[in-house]
Amino acid sequence: MAAPWVSEEMQDVHLGDKRLNARLGEILSQLGARPTASIPAACGGYNELAAAYRFFDHDKVGFENTLGPHLEATRRRIAGQPVVLLVNDTTEIDLTRPRRQVVGAGPLDGGARRGVFLHLLQAFTPDGTPLGTVQAAAWVRDEAAPSNASRSRAQRAATPIRDKESHRWLISLRRARDEAAGHPDTRVVYVADSEADIFEVIGEGMKGPRTADWIVRACQDRATVMDEATAVDGAGRLRAEVLKAPVLSTKTIRVRGREAKVACEDRARRQPRKSRTATVEVRAARVTLRGPWRPGGKLPDASVNVVLVREVDPPADDEPVEWVLLTSLAIDTVERVALVIQYYCTRWMVEVFFKTLKSGCRVEERRFEHVDRLLPCLAIYLIVSWRTLSVCRLGREFPEIDCEAVFEPSEWRSVYRVVKREPPPKEPPSLRAMVRLVAQLGGYVNKARKDEPGPQTVWLGLQRLHDIALCWNLFGPGAERGAGVV
Repeated sequence: MAAPWVSEEMQDVHLGDKRLNARLGEILSQLGARPTASIPAACGGYNELAAAYRFFDHDKVGFENTLGPHLEATRRRIAGQPVVLLVNDTTEIDLTRPRRQVVGAGPLDGGARRGVFLHLLQAFTPDGTPLGTVQAAAWVRDEAAPSNASRSRAQRAATPIRDKESHRWLISLRRARDEAAGHPDTRVVYVADSEADIFEVIGEGMKGPRTADWIVRACQDRATVMDEATAVDGAGRLRAEVLKAPVLSTKTIRVRGREAKVACEDRARRQPRKSRTATVEVRAARVTLRGPWRPGGKLPDASVNVVLVREVDPPADDEPVEWVLLTSLAIDTVERVALVIQYYCTRWMVEVFFKTLKSGCRVEERRFEHVDRLLPCLAIYLIVSWRTLSVCRLGREFPEIDCEAVFEPSEWRSVYRVVKREPPPKEPPSLRAMVRLVAQLGGYVNKARKDEPGPQTVWLGLQRLHDIALCWNLFGPGAERGAGVV
């Protein structure tokens, strides 16, 4: 029997067979209840396990139609929000095996590792509450495709964007604009990291009528078009132009340290950094970027707003903090500039989502012989990751609402009884209190601390919650009341 939240999420399922529709709900309930467990352990029995693997191998089941009901549910959640951030990012699903490789997996980094690329457009509220997936594409890189490192800069520039992997960023921005057009009462802002700093993406974002706003972190110090009165030796550069603007504000922030992922990495934004407290200054300006040459001619120039966040007096032996944010959002006041920075900071939630998918749901460890069977499973775990992160974030952003907005009565009562070692109250606790109880099942120490539980303790706690609620319904007070099974 599908969990109540699953029934609501899967109301638009259309796999072409009623039995497949029902099976998808059952598998989502099973994997959602035990996200870190293996598929055999999550299914709980041989018959259920065999049915799950038959589902993944069915010719009517694929990545897109498995995820489809969740996409529709996400659109319904977007419609209820005044502002929605559509965060775009790509991650690797590493399927490298020590002996026998997954059939159909492609190269990830020149051939040493094998797997699938996952490109997502995820919806969040400005406070970071996840609303779900708006667009998802999973693809395998062609074995014969030449790498960027093997081609000259001129060869790469001569390739039309539709023939490049980077075309996915342009497709996602167009999808964000379509989503905004379908929700005229919701302000939609597309947000992407520096991989999306492609001139075609910037030009697309400035086309009218503009239904969605956008923020893209720059990774290139692009050439600008300057007024004749201020031009010196022709066009200037983006960073230098913004540095001419006055400082609007300064802030003290806590910088988290990082390790270099690759020893030969030479890009400044990927260098190792020590944890420290830093003072940053904020500037903003409007600049006109010079359009580059592409096959067929020069692209039109694009006038954009730019926000620069730059560390003051960084340590001599460390990489300074610096963001150059290109945006269509207004920057005419200090408050509006701060809003651009706030929206971009929410982009970090997609990294938390990927961590939940990989560490919480352990999607890279699922043992499939063929990538075509893995992809429907990946789609299901995208929904499970959203559910897990949503529970975590809702407890922070809406702490005082009734916990029955998320949890069933049997779930909160049974967990309360186990954690508190006392009978549950007649009235349900707040959502914040319930999320903390669930997190305690996953190892969260709920004593004299202000920080809220993170995704890891929540996903571990949700597994135990399912088992506790099941026993409550089968053998405890739930059975006495005729509550049935979860």
